[in-house]
Amino acid sequence: MSPAEDERSLPLPERWPRASKFALSACAAAVAELVTFPLDLTKTRLQVQGEAAVRRDGAAAGPAVPYRGMLRTAAAIAQEEGVRNLWQGATPAVYRHIVYTGVRMVTYEHLRDSVLGRAEGESFPLWKAVVGGMSAGAIGQFFASPTDLVKVQMQMEGKRKLEGKPLRFRGVHHAFLKILSEGGVRGLWAGWVPNVQRAALVNMGDLTTYDSVKHFLLLNTTLVDNSVTHSVSSACSGLVAAVLGTPADVVKTRIMNQPRDKQGRGLLYKSSMDCLIQTVRGEGFMSLYKGFIPTWMRMAPWSLVFWLAYEQIRRLCGVTSF
Repeated sequence: MSPAEDERSLPLPERWPRASKFALSACAAAVAELVTFPLDLTKTRLQVQGEAAVRRDGAAAGPAVPYRGMLRTAAAIAQEEGVRNLWQGATPAVYRHIVYTGVRMVTYEHLRDSVLGRAEGESFPLWKAVVGGMSAGAIGQFFASPTDLVKVQMQMEGKRKLEGKPLRFRGVHHAFLKILSEGGVRGLWAGWVPNVQRAALVNMGDLTTYDSVKHFLLLNTTLVDNSVTHSVSSACSGLVAAVLGTPADVVKTRIMNQPRDKQGRGLLYKSSMDCLIQTVRGEGFMSLYKGFIPTWMRMAPWSLVFWLAYEQIRRLCGVTSF
């Protein structure tokens, strides 16, 4: 049998390992995103309410603080806009995770195993895991930033309707085309800097923590590579990711949701640093943790569903454990 025939006889995960891992991680992420999406919508609504910059600009309409806490916010959205609107923006969110999670998972494994040189069965230095996690998150989010922009803006459409403002988009594809026509290609990457900063911090919490905790447990305890180990590791990663990522997420959400001029420049904030300064000055430091509870309550089940699904899908497809 020739080498070409030998290669064709191999299973797909062995013939195209990176493409297979991209597809597997994208599938697991899509499942996790749909299950936990209402919490993401709740978090977004909480993060943009009470913006000092909006009040100064005179653009606010309706009550200054329409939502009080995660559960009341979710209940208000379901009551005033309909239960289906709890999944408003879910389509671009799934698109985003197909790109974002696929790229970040493949990048992290490549960096960890080939560039940073993790040896099988040995402990992996924390600083290397941090470098790998932050790099993979930043790269993945840069490619996925346009879909994240559409997701954030579509999540606010229900609120605009209640405030008597005209809806901006008829659907996902219309949102992409409108943003592209108004701001050009550059407009699709509006807010990419805080987006990438957030992703780097979140993945330092998510990828780095999951990988480090999992292999620490396998090397230093009697736990084996099963669902219990995956669950404990994912619980730790979800909490750390929420603590590290929420301030950057608040800044990212506000920059992406702000009105823009014809050149695609923001009318409220000049940069992520300007948004950070205005937010802290106008609303206090703890405003950077607006939406922390729904962020954590979303990241915890998202992380659990994703990692359990991803590890099981890898096992079923004959791919080694993460």
